[in-house]
Amino acid sequence: MDGKPQQNQSPKALAWKRFRSNKLGMVSLGFVILWALLAIFAYVIIPDKTPNANRQILEISTKKPGFEVDMLMVPKETPPVKTSFLDFLLNGRPDDCIYLPFDSLHINKETTTVYLYQAEGASSVRTEIVDNTELLANNNGPSTGSGTCFSSKEEAESYIRSHCVKHRKFLLGTDQFGRDFLSRLVLGSRISLTVGFIAVLLSLMIGIVMGSLGGFFRGKVDDAVVWFINVVWSIPTLLLVIAITFALGKGIAQVFIAVGLTMWVEVARIVRGQILSIRETTFVEAGRALGFKDLRIIFRHILPNILNPIIVVSAANFASAILLEAGLSFLGIGVQPPMPSWGSMIKENYAFIILDAAYLAILPGIAIMLLVLAFMLIGNALREALDVKN
Repeated sequence: MDGKPQQNQSPKALAWKRFRSNKLGMVSLGFVILWALLAIFAYVIIPDKTPNANRQILEISTKKPGFEVDMLMVPKETPPVKTSFLDFLLNGRPDDCIYLPFDSLHINKETTTVYLYQAEGASSVRTEIVDNTELLANNNGPSTGSGTCFSSKEEAESYIRSHCVKHRKFLLGTDQFGRDFLSRLVLGSRISLTVGFIAVLLSLMIGIVMGSLGGFFRGKVDDAVVWFINVVWSIPTLLLVIAITFALGKGIAQVFIAVGLTMWVEVARIVRGQILSIRETTFVEAGRALGFKDLRIIFRHILPNILNPIIVVSAANFASAILLEAGLSFLGIGVQPPMPSWGSMIKENYAFIILDAAYLAILPGIAIMLLVLAFMLIGNALREALDVKN
């Protein structure tokens, strides 16, 4: 055996060693960490850095993965206010240009005629005429000082094609509004992971308090806690979440609260059962004999000894919260457009399942499935690693 003898290692070290030996658990943990990093730094990574990845270009709607097109960047009349890096990391940055996808350009000294991108089979050619002075608004381009932007057609064409034309490749194609699908898929992970984290945190706060009160004080307090747990437990989770959402209104904050308020029951039951089993042990009696207050005994002496099952159930609750959020967004009472959510992306694109763009609904579904599976495997690995019988 490498390292220190097993009997000399701390319980934490032994648990971590057992967890590392579980290959599925480690792979799942790496997968979750990868998605968490993608969610945090989404706007740094994704191609569409606008808020909610909501750059709509209807000319290129529902394009297949790998689609490529050239775009003319026309500066906006009013440039957006510059934001700090932290604000950009959290909310993205508005575009300072209008993107015009084109098949070809006709450039002269004063104007540029844009022959807009047309899908195969289009009956008419759409054009847009852009004044070259607009293209130079934010580029500090050449000026003759006589009202003409360029001295020659060749100079105009060379400058515009090198500074104002951008080639874009959409790795996962575009959705029905012409938005980059990869950007919205990555950004949608923020909602799932954030809802999971906050819902689990809220459920732990409520569940630990309720379970501790019932298990430690027994009597009428325990009867009241058990009655309340049974009432909440008897209501279908999704139905209760929908009711709370309707009461609080639609929105991301309401989803956090609604999901969290429905997941504390299992935590409370586990905490209550664990405390009932150890409330008469020697160290609890010693705390009472020393005159420690009940809250100190509960939170400083009992809870640290029952953390293992709480950690395991938290991983399972994380997976449940992701599914609940996706279900609410699919029903239209969760995250509201244009904020991307895997559930709302499935709702927006489920009609394409019977068409030739089924991936628009399938990919968010696969993302939900893999993330939920990862948390369930982590929960199983934690249960084995924290099992004192092993």
